[in-house]
Amino acid sequence: MEAKEKTLRIAVRKFSPFESTIQKIWDSFSWETGTEYAVEMVPLELHDLYRSTIAEGGLKKGDWDVAIINTDWIYEAYTSSAVENLKPYLDKDPADDFPDGWSSSLLSLQQFGDALMGLPFHDGPECLIYRKDLFEDKDEQQKFLEKFSKRLQPPQNWADFQQIAEFFNRPEENLYGTAFAGFPDGHNTVFDFCLQLWTRGGSLTDEKGNIQINTEAAREGLEFYRQMMRNVDAVHPGSSGFDSVQSGRAFAGGEVAMMVNWFGFASVCEVSEDSRVKGKTDITTLPKGAHADSASLNVYYLYVVGAGSRHKEEAYNFVKYAVNAGNDKLLTLEGGIGCRISTWKDPEVNKVIPYYHKLELLHQHAKTLPQKSNWSQIAAIIDEVVLEAVNSDTPVKDILKQGQDKIMRLD
Repeated sequence: MEAKEKTLRIAVRKFSPFESTIQKIWDSFSWETGTEYAVEMVPLELHDLYRSTIAEGGLKKGDWDVAIINTDWIYEAYTSSAVENLKPYLDKDPADDFPDGWSSSLLSLQQFGDALMGLPFHDGPECLIYRKDLFEDKDEQQKFLEKFSKRLQPPQNWADFQQIAEFFNRPEENLYGTAFAGFPDGHNTVFDFCLQLWTRGGSLTDEKGNIQINTEAAREGLEFYRQMMRNVDAVHPGSSGFDSVQSGRAFAGGEVAMMVNWFGFASVCEVSEDSRVKGKTDITTLPKGAHADSASLNVYYLYVVGAGSRHKEEAYNFVKYAVNAGNDKLLTLEGGIGCRISTWKDPEVNKVIPYYHKLELLHQHAKTLPQKSNWSQIAAIIDEVVLEAVNSDTPVKDILKQGQDKIMRLD
């Protein structure tokens, strides 16, 4: 057989369900369409994915034909002309059931006026993931009742969260109360900072839309996060080096009683062959402060086509094929989270992942990050703020003030 001379280069977030899904989609796309293209799929860690596609201009220069990027970066990608507007392609040759096949909440962040800069790949807001087998165990319930004079249940507030994490922390059994994703990549700790802020009634922006982290809610949240990350009687010792994938892997390995993480890592527990907690997992909304509602964070991944690609038509053809209903379901059963309404309601999916229907509940509490062209720089400062809080004894109020000063200098 003659070798294919043309190659589509695809940048993918390094995560085995993403990688296996994209490979299977390409294989079926190639077989069904008889494309003259080969594919080069490159899995990258989150920081490297941003650097290669956006920061170093890989999408704009044509180094990448297709990339899977998250919505944190889409405004920067749009304002720097790094990605192709898909609206003309969709008008000419629309994706199946577009736009009605998706919730409007998964089409909004990539919409700028009439321009649509990407199509949804993977979703799944932040939630509390917990071991229902531990929480429902009669002996555990009795021990908890005797120790604390109250019923064992998923934590409703952050004080309960700490108490329960300490209760289940049993390093001699390789079981830890909770785990965090503390790896400093401008994402994990930033997301935790925002969730602590929002669940205490705070806001990341002031009335003029400017980033404002020097607030009382931020102080309360960061002080709690500091003491939890240092709490050897509650937290998995790998937390400071974990990203969200690694903390999710620890949970699936049976090492963690509960954690705040993306819904997708609960899904993995039901579909991965390596999971030790299949059928033992459930999810619920996050704990909250005394006078606040629960909150979640909706960051989703997009297929985008590089503005500098020399193969835009074929890149779009692949993306259009990749987001069809069958492939969206395939992603879910591989361990990702499909974005189509049809997948959310699919009987097979809900049989395999019994809490899949709770996605709708999480979306009711989901917030999004502010769209700023310099968000990656702002996030890097927040990352520094959180790390200094965890790794030093400097008063949190001083750390927040210094961080706010840096953010103001950016603008």
